[in-house]
Amino acid sequence: MGKQFDEISEDHRAFIALQHMFFSGSAAPDGKVNISPKGMDSLRIMGPNRIVWRNLTGSGNETAAHIALHSRMTLMWCGFEKRPMIMRAYGTAKCIHPRDDDFDELNAMFPPLIGARQIYDMHVDMMQTSCGFAVPFFDHVGPRDVLKDWTTNKGPDGIAEYWRDRNQTTLDGFPTHILDTTT
Repeated sequence: MGKQFDEISEDHRAFIALQHMFFSGSAAPDGKVNISPKGMDSLRIMGPNRIVWRNLTGSGNETAAHIALHSRMTLMWCGFEKRPMIMRAYGTAKCIHPRDDDFDELNAMFPPLIGARQIYDMHVDMMQTSCGFAVPFFDHVGPRDVLKDWTTNKGPDGIAEYWRDRNQTTLDGFPTHILDTTT
């Protein structure tokens, strides 16, 4: 049976620290729901009701558009290796782009990476845990360097071109505001 909490507890922090990946979920009022796996060193717990995570350049940019239209977000972790638990953080988030004032300060909390595209600053309204009894065991072999190498090889100009060509709209045609100067 699931349990709900008003904030991120020390037990929640410890569980999150052991996970090698998490999933983000977002949706516009209409259209497709986006669920995306996230890895690398990309998440920080900033307090009992605040999580900051960095989004890296990738093939889609759904979350940015969804948050611009409706600020709700869900993050989820699964205990694949030892502890059988599923944990979700429910809340609202704001999208911070590299052009925004607080991007550099927040981005400095993470290892340097050319492909940093957005940072999401999430206010957590509720944490929920449930059994992960049906979640299969997986062994963590190690991180992938493919995205890091890809962005390094592209360089800043190549990343900007990629954003322009491939990251400006969602699958449903919503604007992601990746290149806006007025948001």
